[in-house]
Amino acid sequence: MRSFVIVAIMILLIPRLEDGFFDLEFLENYYAENDLNEDETSDDDNYDDDEHWLETEIDYEVKWLMGIESTECEKSSDIQNLTLLSTRRYGKALVIDGLLQSSELDEYVYHESLVHPSLLIHHEPKNVFIMGGGGGYAAREVLKHKHVEKVVICEIDKAIVNLCREHMTGIQDTFNDKRVQIVFNDAKDELLKWEEKIDIIIGDVCDPSESSPSNNLYVKSFYEHVVKPKLKGKGIFVTQAGPAGIFSHKTMFSLVYVTLKQVFAYVVAYTALVPSYGDACGWIMASDEPINIEAKQLDKMIDERIRGSLKYLDGSIIAASTVLNKPLKKSLDEETYVLTEENICFVRGHVQN
Repeated sequence: MRSFVIVAIMILLIPRLEDGFFDLEFLENYYAENDLNEDETSDDDNYDDDEHWLETEIDYEVKWLMGIESTECEKSSDIQNLTLLSTRRYGKALVIDGLLQSSELDEYVYHESLVHPSLLIHHEPKNVFIMGGGGGYAAREVLKHKHVEKVVICEIDKAIVNLCREHMTGIQDTFNDKRVQIVFNDAKDELLKWEEKIDIIIGDVCDPSESSPSNNLYVKSFYEHVVKPKLKGKGIFVTQAGPAGIFSHKTMFSLVYVTLKQVFAYVVAYTALVPSYGDACGWIMASDEPINIEAKQLDKMIDERIRGSLKYLDGSIIAASTVLNKPLKKSLDEETYVLTEENICFVRGHVQN
């Protein structure tokens, strides 16, 4: 039987604005906010050596390349390797152990999607616990909600917080907000000793990998014996759940979904395309209370609860994000693989099963 290997290399280069390619409002806003102009975008497209590209495996035999202007900072903690890149298209980008975590240009798509649906659905969220989130962006979005009184950022790696405090723009007010408490610890260990019941718990940690400290935050026992007991009666848990593309979702997205289904009465999966990831990203909400997603009600909550405005989401977008395409829906309906400490899967070219 013949075997065919398709290798797709998608190359991102900053074009001139008059080219009309990727001529979206948020790109123009990014240029304006960072005092960039047409003359500052590079005309040198002949980047042939590997040092000018960030390479990420987004699926088996599929790689995504992002053009790099320079490396702004490199740090190695006891846990992981951190790199801050200045990219040619997406501004500053945080990379952990070689995998892109976020970029300045489109991080709001990911973080708004991670945070706001659960907080808008909850009747009155006052305290929020973020697992991970050392970059400060998830907390920034939480603080837009008027009723929130306390936000805990539980980050295992102090180096991430220090790097983002020093180099990333637009988040200093978040770290300085009196409602924000930063704890440096493993999220599981911190939650086990946490005495206060929590309205919303948010999982903003790295995908599982062979060396990732977050592996134990995606398994059934953690959801069942740590997360669920710490939630208030009407509390909601939400986590990022990895790639959610037509071909990439089976590595993590469907597995996290079926694992949460073993623990919570109501589980809702939703997705959005994050351009810098080169793929759709998935999130999953779980609760023992019904999760009601109605566009007009969500718009009403946005108007009443949110300070300022959202750049990406409104009620209709949130509702639409829960409508999954047929391959994803089929996988979620048929998946039986429950994640445990013994069988945790790794994504993006690591170990599967």
